[in-house]
Amino acid sequence: MKTSLTALFLLAAPPAVAQDQMSVMLDWFVNPDHGPIIVAQEQGYFAEVDLEVEIIAPANPVDPPKMVAAGAADLAISYQPQLHLQVAEGMPLIRVGTLVATPLNCLLVLADGPIEDIADLEGRKVGFSVSGFEEALLSAMLGQAGLETADIDLINVNWSLSPALMSGQVDAVIGAFRNFELNQMDIEGVSGRCFYPEAEGVPTYDELIYIANPETMDAEMTRRFLAATEKATQFIINHPQESWEVFSSTSAELQDELNERAWADTLPRFALRPEALDAGRYERFESFLAEAGLLEGTRPVSELAVDLGAQ
Repeated sequence: MKTSLTALFLLAAPPAVAQDQMSVMLDWFVNPDHGPIIVAQEQGYFAEVDLEVEIIAPANPVDPPKMVAAGAADLAISYQPQLHLQVAEGMPLIRVGTLVATPLNCLLVLADGPIEDIADLEGRKVGFSVSGFEEALLSAMLGQAGLETADIDLINVNWSLSPALMSGQVDAVIGAFRNFELNQMDIEGVSGRCFYPEAEGVPTYDELIYIANPETMDAEMTRRFLAATEKATQFIINHPQESWEVFSSTSAELQDELNERAWADTLPRFALRPEALDAGRYERFESFLAEAGLLEGTRPVSELAVDLGAQ
């Protein structure tokens, strides 16, 4: 009788619902900037909204937008400034959510070095990694001190930002992330100091965003993804230590002092409402890039970003 009842129960049980599959390309290897994504995965928040999410670290940080534009990934993590430039180039991309809602980029100098204010950079060497946007940031910041990029010596340090600064190769670097490079230098016994773009003439912007191909994206599935990462962000804010343990447990490489410090510094910068869009922020930054000569004309916000919840 027991066997028969069990068989009847199994026959009556509803079939398991298959989870929708989604691929997300990170902007770089997993680090604290990606906290809400990793925590959502580990806490089962994606599964709760019937998503099976594949998280992919790129071999090259320039690849994620290209992969999304080509339809090879559903979402990618990218940068608001890059989005403006790539849309202007004709790439089919649109911002669908925000991951880190404040700039992380800064102009980094030695705390006890010769640069006390931006005007002191005249005639000095400044390292950078990404031409174009970083030069525009620097130009705007120099302008606040009455300088131009012609007044400094720009040197490409190929992503070796803090080492170039600590070794004396350069007097400052643009493109350093305030949640990482400052901590990295401090751990090595060298104090750094940041000049913040948003306080030095640059319109504020979203550092890390979720981008999709507007021609192929599944808006409903994307909204579920963003709802799961929003829940993860709330968990992170409410339980900073527990969420760090959840995040760092995913890889031995994350379990060091630098990542733990970066986690604490990044935590308050995560977007509490990742789906929400500040249209004025995108409009102002589009104008800024156009005035800097990096864009020819400007595009309406509707071509750059969307609030899926408002549609």
